[in-house]
Amino acid sequence: MLPAQLGRAPRHLLVCERGHARHPRSRHAAHVRDHAYSCRVSFLIPECGMLPEVLKSTIADIGEYYLVRNLPIHELVAHEFIDAFVKKGKLILSVDKDTYEELGLQGRPSRYSGKKVMRYVITIHLTDADFHPESKKHNRVLWALKEKKPLEFDFLLAWYNTGAEGSTLMSYFSKNQIQALKPKITFSTLRDLQCPVLQSNDLQGKPEESCSTEELFEWLGAVLNQVSLDNKSSSFLSTYCCPEPNTVVEKAFLCTITGFIIPEKIIQLLEQLCCYFGEPKLAYWLTLTVHGFADSPVSWRESEHGFHKGGENLYNFVIFRNLDYWLHMAVGAHDDCPP
Repeated sequence: MLPAQLGRAPRHLLVCERGHARHPRSRHAAHVRDHAYSCRVSFLIPECGMLPEVLKSTIADIGEYYLVRNLPIHELVAHEFIDAFVKKGKLILSVDKDTYEELGLQGRPSRYSGKKVMRYVITIHLTDADFHPESKKHNRVLWALKEKKPLEFDFLLAWYNTGAEGSTLMSYFSKNQIQALKPKITFSTLRDLQCPVLQSNDLQGKPEESCSTEELFEWLGAVLNQVSLDNKSSSFLSTYCCPEPNTVVEKAFLCTITGFIIPEKIIQLLEQLCCYFGEPKLAYWLTLTVHGFADSPVSWRESEHGFHKGGENLYNFVIFRNLDYWLHMAVGAHDDCPP
């Protein structure tokens, strides 16, 4: 007989909301900023064979990110680093029980530790007034991370430079093993793709008229993972098929960007996808899907992310021709409900 926990399907959360990209109180950009750590961005445009030049330029301007190997954590609390790169921010550490006790810094038990606390979250507010150089708080944190329990890891770093003069990550970490990386970008054209019929004003869908937002989300997952929609009885992998009603488009353009992509660049891409409908197009809607790092210690609004079980955290925009949008926000087994 299987244990009870093995017989239950993992808990997942999917939040859906509707808005308009040009409404004064639209929060679509705020939702992107609330989800800071993204590793893959994909957009799908039905009835599109070639991207407009402005979209190509936006993709080319996604920017570099950096891999720094064997970086001591104490360097991230040094005021030289904070002054150069951090206007407002926190250092969030998710550590096991032994490391937490050795560091001796104040934290809180992980929400997902179970009855016996085995993991803690330490939050260091880098730009607070009481964290200035030579303050007791700063000196204690620096001592804990540099001398009491030196920690070093490989880090991915990304920085949004608004054009101000100053240090760059490459020059600042020149004494470390730092490497500039470019996101991997792939383009593909999907032929004769079955697409759900959607109505922007109806999240729930109606039989024989339109599909629901949940059906669209499931279908999109299949498309992005290249799952066949043929529903062939001979298939050992999948009998999934496109929800009904649906329509076949001759071609659809799919672009996937993989790397460390910061919210500001995603917002720029989202804006250009909205502008795609500025001229008449055959497509009635398009999608933008963003996946967060599975092992990030936080997801939305710095809420703790239960990365040790599943790790899913993603969102998806469906942008319609009239600039209505649907927003899906999804997390896995151990997470708070997205905002």
